[in-house]
Amino acid sequence: MADMDPGLLVTLVTIIVGGVGIVLGTAIPALAEGRAVVQALESMARQPEVAGDLRTTLLISMALLESTAIYVLLVILVLVFANPLLDRFFGGG
Repeated sequence: MADMDPGLLVTLVTIIVGGVGIVLGTAIPALAEGRAVVQALESMARQPEVAGDLRTTLLISMALLESTAIYVLLVILVLVFANPLLDRFFGGG
């Protein structure tokens, strides 16, 4: 491990961190979306007259939650495929 090329080490660490990041970055918003849907459906069942307002608010909030997962995916893809750390620290990879 001590004689490993630094560029290879940075690449391996980036891939591992990217894998963990994409798991956490998609699981947490998915859980939050699930909780939001459950709460909205319970509220609609209790007060059917406000179902339209709840539905609109739910769709907007779910779009915002999903955008978080999309941003995580974008950052991970940049780190894995266009690794700026190699250029910055090692002058190219």
